[in-house]
Amino acid sequence: MSSLIMPDSDTLVDIYRKMTLIKQSDERFRSVIMAGRLVSPYYSPRGQEVIPSATSVNLTKDDYICTIYRGVHDMLAKGVPSKLLWAEIAGKATGACKGKGGPMHITHPESGVMVTTGIVGSSMPIANGLALASQMAGEDRVTVAYFGDGAANIGAFHEALNMASIWKLPVVFVCQNNGYGEHTQYTKSTAVANVAQRAAAYQIPGVTVDGNDPIAMWNAAATAIERARSGLGPTLIEAKTFRFYGHVMGDMDSYMGAGEKAYAMSKDPVPLFRSWLIAQDHASEESLAAIEADFEKEIDEALEFAMSSPNPDVDELNQDVWAAR
Repeated sequence: MSSLIMPDSDTLVDIYRKMTLIKQSDERFRSVIMAGRLVSPYYSPRGQEVIPSATSVNLTKDDYICTIYRGVHDMLAKGVPSKLLWAEIAGKATGACKGKGGPMHITHPESGVMVTTGIVGSSMPIANGLALASQMAGEDRVTVAYFGDGAANIGAFHEALNMASIWKLPVVFVCQNNGYGEHTQYTKSTAVANVAQRAAAYQIPGVTVDGNDPIAMWNAAATAIERARSGLGPTLIEAKTFRFYGHVMGDMDSYMGAGEKAYAMSKDPVPLFRSWLIAQDHASEESLAAIEADFEKEIDEALEFAMSSPNPDVDELNQDVWAAR
């Protein structure tokens, strides 16, 4: 860690603030769904909180992100309001997409969440389009594309990196490598040891980082975002992490090695970072407890808002479409 820049205390606490919002939101989503109060597909981000949290503190509100259907943590870290997120996952008219997007297609341009896509790997070419538009308009805006390790094996990954390199687009590609593409272990589907090695083919920086280390992740993101913002072009960041609750709700993880998940969960980055912040005098127990209590209240209110909101009217099917029949 000696070669890394240490963020100031406010930034470190802001990273934790985003991490704990993700953690507490996820815990509530899972409990409400398991209790039968909410019927929805759900993809838990537990274990991956550090990556978007340490990235988003380097972004402005005007910066963009494109994420995938397993990206609820990316959305929360970038600033999608809890009420709108909960209402959308609940399929209510008051949701971010009027209840028509659901958990796999949440969009909220006001916070810079430009698209959530259910098509594996498509966040990258879409991010290129947004970055190209920003470049052509002369805007000081960076776009981050989040995707998983499985998406690094499809054509869109290579095409996007090549195009971004040629045109020096202000985009950062963040691969959240949690070791599994759905139910397939990384080593069984990918020839290279690290996804970041592939950046060399496109003459752009490729960085492999511990995605559960907030300081390391912040440094990698800060460097890549500054490079993109200054006109030097894209970076590929591979953030190594682990998902605690499988690919989707109900996944029994039978494809995982014995003890693999238990070991990863014993190194849960949220409580570890919390303890470190207190030990290093960046925050007190009382201040962090207050943050956590505030989020519990926020989530309570978001859940109540979602559950009390109306379902979309059937006429909504004819709105926001390319062409009416």
